[in-house]
Amino acid sequence: MFQAVSYALLDSINVLLIGVIVAIGVVLPPGGKYRRIVALLVGGDWLGVFLSSIPVLLLFDSIGEPIRRAIESPWFGVVLIVVGALSAVLTWRGGGDSSQVVAKVMRWLREPSANTLLTGMVLGAVQSLTSAPFYIGLGFLSVGGFSALIRYTALVLYASLALSLPFIAAIVVGMVRRRPRSLAGRGFAWAREHSEQMAAGAGYFVAVVLILIGISHI
Repeated sequence: MFQAVSYALLDSINVLLIGVIVAIGVVLPPGGKYRRIVALLVGGDWLGVFLSSIPVLLLFDSIGEPIRRAIESPWFGVVLIVVGALSAVLTWRGGGDSSQVVAKVMRWLREPSANTLLTGMVLGAVQSLTSAPFYIGLGFLSVGGFSALIRYTALVLYASLALSLPFIAAIVVGMVRRRPRSLAGRGFAWAREHSEQMAAGAGYFVAVVLILIGISHI
């Protein structure tokens, strides 16, 4: 379970969703509907992660023992190192730049609506299904020796942990909107002016963690 939790937390470094939350905080005027919009967006993202995790866990459970052998094999560490290295290369080449996607989805996020929830669900599903930590964490959950009831109930916690960092970001942005001249507000302004560096830093962090985990696994 510890490994699944670790990878869920690693999966919470969701640069795209955090970027969208920041964009909402910047675009909406003071006194706007920030809370309702972000609540629908993050809630939809949670649903996207949760609903995506169910078929993946079902697939891993159906495969069974080969998943266990793969995770316990030293070659699994090699795979983690390769994935981490590829992640670093993609980040270096600008693969982590999500500004264009953020600009496109903002059209549905200026007013709270069903489209806001749906946008969150799509972002959650896409982020999860294209994230290596998402699959690895569910793989550990599948072979952890837990009952089916515990495994599938744990998906609620898994999705919640995967949204922990964006949830914190939403709270911080809300605080900054109320007190833009505070220390948090100045930090927010700096991060917004250096968004590309922040996104690259997140990408490199995930890459380094995967490489280190891979080395320790070998």
